[in-house]
Amino acid sequence: MRAPASGAKIKKAKYPDVVAIKKGRIAAFEVKSRSKEGAVYVDREQVEKLLNFAERAGGRAYIAIRISGRSWVFVPVSKLEYTGSSYKVSREAIGEGMTIEQLEVDLGLVESLDRYVKKEQKNGV
Repeated sequence: MRAPASGAKIKKAKYPDVVAIKKGRIAAFEVKSRSKEGAVYVDREQVEKLLNFAERAGGRAYIAIRISGRSWVFVPVSKLEYTGSSYKVSREAIGEGMTIEQLEVDLGLVESLDRYVKKEQKNGV
């Protein structure tokens, strides 16, 4: 679900840009797009609203970043650096960001092959 105020510079909105719900798992996203690579800055208020919404909903908070010519990257809010007036998603955090498939694993929607192999080893298979 895309929030109708996305990109409208509405400061009083108490919800993130996008909320996704699948199999009872909730992910809240603040969405940013850039034409070139580099750090991305997110207003302190946006991050606070995102975290507040995720906490109230029982979900997880991410910054979704699209850089022209590249696939979407999802960065957990825990990877952000506070600058005093905003939050920074460093170039390194973007480089380590998750693909949509990795995001599904992070949300517990699917299991990674590593988890499957570990389960099999634990069960002696």
